[in-house]
Amino acid sequence: MIRRYKTALPGLTALIKDKNVALIGLGRTHKPLVRFFLSLGAKSVTARDKKNAPRPDLSKDGATLVLGEGYLDELTEDIILRTPAIRPDTPELLAAETRGALVTSEMELFLAFCPCPVYGITGSDGKTTTSTLTAKLLEASGKQVFLGGNIGTPLLDRLGEIKPIDACVVELSSFQLMGMRVSPEVCTVTNLSENHLDWHRDMDEYYDAKTSIFQNQEAGDLAVFNADCGYTRAMAEGAKGRVRFFSRKNPVKNGTSCHTDDNIFFFADGEAEPCFSREEILVPGDHNLENYLAAIAATRDVVSTAAALCVARSFAGVAHRMELVGIVGGVRYYNSSIDSSPARSTATLKAFKKKPIVIMGGYDKQLNYAPLAPVLTERAKALVLTGQTAAKIDAALADYAPFQKSGVEIRRDDTFEGAFLQAAKLAEEGDLVLLSPASASFDMFRDFEERGEVFRALVKRLEEQHGL
Repeated sequence: MIRRYKTALPGLTALIKDKNVALIGLGRTHKPLVRFFLSLGAKSVTARDKKNAPRPDLSKDGATLVLGEGYLDELTEDIILRTPAIRPDTPELLAAETRGALVTSEMELFLAFCPCPVYGITGSDGKTTTSTLTAKLLEASGKQVFLGGNIGTPLLDRLGEIKPIDACVVELSSFQLMGMRVSPEVCTVTNLSENHLDWHRDMDEYYDAKTSIFQNQEAGDLAVFNADCGYTRAMAEGAKGRVRFFSRKNPVKNGTSCHTDDNIFFFADGEAEPCFSREEILVPGDHNLENYLAAIAATRDVVSTAAALCVARSFAGVAHRMELVGIVGGVRYYNSSIDSSPARSTATLKAFKKKPIVIMGGYDKQLNYAPLAPVLTERAKALVLTGQTAAKIDAALADYAPFQKSGVEIRRDDTFEGAFLQAAKLAEEGDLVLLSPASASFDMFRDFEERGEVFRALVKRLEEQHGL
């Protein structure tokens, strides 16, 4: 039976020692566990994956490899860890449980044995930024913080570094939460909308998976929900411990709100305590305001208003998501390389109060760019197009009469660096330059992260040229 033990590395060692362990799926989370489990005294570690590709790294670490179509055959190990991409109701895993094996996951074991308070964040949108903000707020209060989970960093093999006085923040996807039998001491559900229905059987299953984040909480634990979302308001009725809400629109009895005069308040039993103005928040947009409201509600027990204000004034955003990467000659440069679709770029443009000079274009995923025309007409000061989709975006704007009358200037360049330099030349003191491609990156870059890093490097070079 898995539950919250809080016994850290000694407890995990007792579980693993002299056991045969299987790792199902060989992604980033499981790679470091081969050597780690063997160091804890596992009798054997078998690495299983459907991809039949050589894995000399894992063989060198001491793993027995079972690869290819039969990777789930003869699943006889004592402890089996599944990667989040594999459904917990996979027949071979259910059969292993029936015969007495412990079927679990890296994250479930971490939640069970982590010796310090864990802050878990889930939701359809905003998970990564809210997780990062939660970690920043806790760090500002003086905590040693470990940040991981779905955000990209496995934590189980770092269990020996974590002390009871520390704090851990984990981003949790519905894949990780499905079937989870352990809940973090503090959990946040940012929002919920239809998502991942290509993996979940239906919306009900997706909803139920998200509720696992608080289903196993205890009486003194805390759950934070978005009061402005019908799904998450309904979820709160099933919470086992204390409940707080956050709302951008209305006051709440317990939690956070920014319902009047753009000031953030924390409510305790209906009594309002002022925190700070939303104007203090460096990253723009209503969605980022909601991320702050969620993170403050979750951490208010240990994070002061002064510490939260320091974070608001200094946090420039998560990498590649409306990230302020530099200010040169009074011009602010924002990296939102993750905007790989027209819908994502539309949301980003709507977050800025000031009209930016937008760098747009990239790999052609055969998307419809017509919906960009109204938002660019209303919210762009100028536009620099590049990449495979430059002509398609240009054509969509040419077909939209209000854009033609708007006076928004369009420039083109065949190279990403050339597009950046064109945008920089257009910018005057007080302007914003925004990378929001509305397209994938594969025509010029490995992924959106590399594209964002190149943008960051170009801004850095500009700073050096200005002697900054």
